[in-house]
Amino acid sequence: MIVTLIVLCEAGFWVLLAVGLTLRYAAHRPRAGAAVLLCEPLLEVVLLVASAIDLRGGAEPDWKHGVAAVYIGFTVGLGPSTVRWVDARVAHRFAGGPEPVKPPVYGRARAVREWRTAGRWTVAAVIALALLQAAAWYVGDDGDTGSLRMWQQRMLWVIGVNLLIAGSYTLFPKKAPARPREDERAYRQGPGAAGE
Repeated sequence: MIVTLIVLCEAGFWVLLAVGLTLRYAAHRPRAGAAVLLCEPLLEVVLLVASAIDLRGGAEPDWKHGVAAVYIGFTVGLGPSTVRWVDARVAHRFAGGPEPVKPPVYGRARAVREWRTAGRWTVAAVIALALLQAAAWYVGDDGDTGSLRMWQQRMLWVIGVNLLIAGSYTLFPKKAPARPREDERAYRQGPGAAGE
């Protein structure tokens, strides 16, 4: 039941996103579109309640409950940025909105971007860790919480990898390629390249 509910929640996320953006841009009903998009967190509440009921009903915590906690954490942590990303592209493509800003590739700006990304992933993983811990406490000492602990370890890895990536862009920033001056470019291309 939990796995089916996770799949339905993921499908529901994209359906609500499509309906919300369609209302906002195609039907020119921005408030209705925003209202639909605000219903998305209800999917996570349903999944959380269903997982709690399943555990309270005597189900042994296993990988399915771990995946549910991770799904909720990642949807809460990464969902808003995903919605903003899709919204900007739909607004540009179908509503004449400004072209989405391309993310920085070089230097300090890229490092800042990587730290923001790491922050979102860390928030997602911390929420998942908290839900996994709450599930372990909910089950108590009588149940086997090994699978929940395994998912907690994975979330710690997610945090570590993201911090490592962001830190690498801070310590070893990618440098922009040197752009030769116009006269150097003509020289490198050889005679006749500059209209000679």
